[in-house]
Amino acid sequence: MPKILRKILLDKLFVLKDKNFIKVVTGVRRAGKSTLLLQFQELLREQDSNVSIISINMDLPEFRFLSEKNLPTGQAGWKKIYDYIKTLLHENVTNYVFIDEVQNVPEFEKLLEGLYVTQNIDLYVTGSNAYLLSSELATILTGRAYEINVLPFSFAEYLEFTGKTSTPDRAFANYMRTGGFPESVGFIESGESYAYEYLKTVFQNIYKNDIQKRHTIYYEISYNEVVNFLIDSIGSNVSARNIAKVLTANGKKVDNKTVSKYIDTLVESYLFYKVNRYDIKGKQHLATQEKYYLVDLGFRYALLGKELSSDSGHLLENVIFLELIRRNYQIWIGKTDNLEVDFVARNKDGYTQYIQVAYTVKEQKTLERELAPFNKISDFNERLLITMDYETGNHNGIKQINAIDWLLNNKN
Repeated sequence: MPKILRKILLDKLFVLKDKNFIKVVTGVRRAGKSTLLLQFQELLREQDSNVSIISINMDLPEFRFLSEKNLPTGQAGWKKIYDYIKTLLHENVTNYVFIDEVQNVPEFEKLLEGLYVTQNIDLYVTGSNAYLLSSELATILTGRAYEINVLPFSFAEYLEFTGKTSTPDRAFANYMRTGGFPESVGFIESGESYAYEYLKTVFQNIYKNDIQKRHTIYYEISYNEVVNFLIDSIGSNVSARNIAKVLTANGKKVDNKTVSKYIDTLVESYLFYKVNRYDIKGKQHLATQEKYYLVDLGFRYALLGKELSSDSGHLLENVIFLELIRRNYQIWIGKTDNLEVDFVARNKDGYTQYIQVAYTVKEQKTLERELAPFNKISDFNERLLITMDYETGNHNGIKQINAIDWLLNNKN
């Protein structure tokens, strides 16, 4: 398997290079954050063989002891790391400092604040938990941190990595099943079962390191039931109250406050992305019946054993959602009267699209159902219907496009 460069993310890092921000690279574990920064470091060395690079990975044994809360000396872990970095700085040049999994450092906010105000440092950190950008860090570093979110491979990256560019349709079916975690994709030639076993390990690693270390989970069985429920409800409106009601009816008694807490931990660890609803006519955000999308569809089969055919429309919706995230769109679920638009997507320039996703609209009734919400919208923003059908075209100003074509067109 070839080693591929995450070109879009690397371009973003080079735009931010030497700017007065802490570059915070976030995302689920094993999505490629560390590899991205290693690639960036290699490119920095290609530009200047004498560049000063200081790199610390808090998951490595030689640094892990610094994450302990009570060091033998009584000195705070963050101060030990700060002093260590200070000894490696070169004078009169920019020192590029990289810290992997910085959330493992007690009081890491103080470490980042100290390094930020130290001259001649351009600082890059990674973290697998949204706590990095919580109100506590935001208060200390208001306006000083710039987030770069890393997801598993896009479909375009998957094709490049596997070399299956000549058969994109078949490759997409595999991508929908096994997802885009780099190591998981690397296992495919050995058999999908290896990929799924790897993904189970990734999930347990996330649970152990990014959830259990920060939250008390009293009933692991109930927690896993909530995880499975959300995975099985991709693209459906859900609420903590409804989940608690269904699980209790099935003999898994749990209250809605506990479910809500569990969901928060899953979003915080980047396993799920929460999408709120937006009233298109009223131009206002709605606080109920949100949706959750999975960071990688490989988890669905690995944890539930469900085939693609059991819910292909919502799974395609999940893929489109993740691609919109990669393309830096703000995303909401659209509401217009009593109908729903899958996505209201707005880019950084304020350009808005309305997007419907359906696996197929070959039947006239299905096509009419998918177009109906668009017909309720009175503004002139672009309307897009994305399907797996080969047929494309225009339905009274509504553009229909093939999903694979849309995913591989980076001009979207």
